[in-house]
Amino acid sequence: MKYLMLIYGNEEIWGSLPDGDLTTLINQVDAFNEALRASGELVDVQGLVSRPRSVRIVDDTPVVTDGPYLEAKEYVGSYFVVDVDNEQRALEIARDYPGTRFGTTSGGIEIWPLMSGDGADH
Repeated sequence: MKYLMLIYGNEEIWGSLPDGDLTTLINQVDAFNEALRASGELVDVQGLVSRPRSVRIVDDTPVVTDGPYLEAKEYVGSYFVVDVDNEQRALEIARDYPGTRFGTTSGGIEIWPLMSGDGADH
């Protein structure tokens, strides 16, 4: 089953990491990704370049605004997709993600099961 892992962080904290710490974190995440790639479980991984745009319907008209859908101090900074045997393995991978435990970054990961091509959720 495939799972989408949304990686949350705080832009202010991430932007204030000393260069050495940021390099260490990037290296740890690269090693994490390579291990998942080697196991065949990593489907895709991407960082997000900038804040999203939000489109909502207001009085029957689509309105585009800057920023995420909800106001929050944390935002989605990247994602990865894994294809694993079960939810327990997806949770194990999420618990091992280096960015959630690095220094004071303490971001989080949301784990979303993805529907299969036939619309089934498993």
